[in-house]
Amino acid sequence: MQIFAHSASILEQKKEAAVRDLSPQYLSSSFKAVIFDFDGTLADSGDVWQGVDRDFFAARNLPYDDRYAEKLALLGFKDGAQYTIETYGLSETVEELCAEWNAMGVERYRTGVDLRPHAADYINSVKSLGIPVSLATTNDPEVIGAMEHRCSIKELLPIRVFGREVANSNKDKPDIYLEACRRMGVSPQDCVVFEDLPAAILTAKSIGITTCGVFTGRPDQNTARLVEEATYCIESWQELLG
Repeated sequence: MQIFAHSASILEQKKEAAVRDLSPQYLSSSFKAVIFDFDGTLADSGDVWQGVDRDFFAARNLPYDDRYAEKLALLGFKDGAQYTIETYGLSETVEELCAEWNAMGVERYRTGVDLRPHAADYINSVKSLGIPVSLATTNDPEVIGAMEHRCSIKELLPIRVFGREVANSNKDKPDIYLEACRRMGVSPQDCVVFEDLPAAILTAKSIGITTCGVFTGRPDQNTARLVEEATYCIESWQELLG
């Protein structure tokens, strides 16, 4: 993780502001609801999807490109499949690629993905105050559902919006956030969202949602831009629990 001196100073300010405003005991004074991204933000899943991508490319004798993973992180399964087919001239259909990715993801999420430390503690603390929470993810319900025997995401986050449920699944479009707000019965201006992708932060900001950037600890995260764009920043969920 590289943070330049100027960004590091801003990061400390935004971390202090997060503790001041987003800790459960203070959250309700500024916000009526909370939206959570999943991969990277709540779950340690970056290595899993990188493995899926590498295996997918290797099976087709294609060179792996790190920029591909960054692009796909913003896309839902269908749009990601369409992008992959068009970019690499593949013969498979969108449905075939989605089915392949689903199968690979389900297998890995069943045993290899866990929530980040204290993420569930934070969500449960917020819920205990009567503040609505929701999940907004471009991931697929079957993939995340593979974790249920170890961690019940359905119980933790009863309101869940998946990319395939909205017209534009990409997080460079606001549909998924607007739908999360609709289901919680609040306006975007009354919400805060936790995200790990700078592009997703920008989209949420564009409709008035307050943003908190979440550091993943992965070297491929654009941390300097995350600090620049987000209203708040955290490096761990424990920071918000004291």
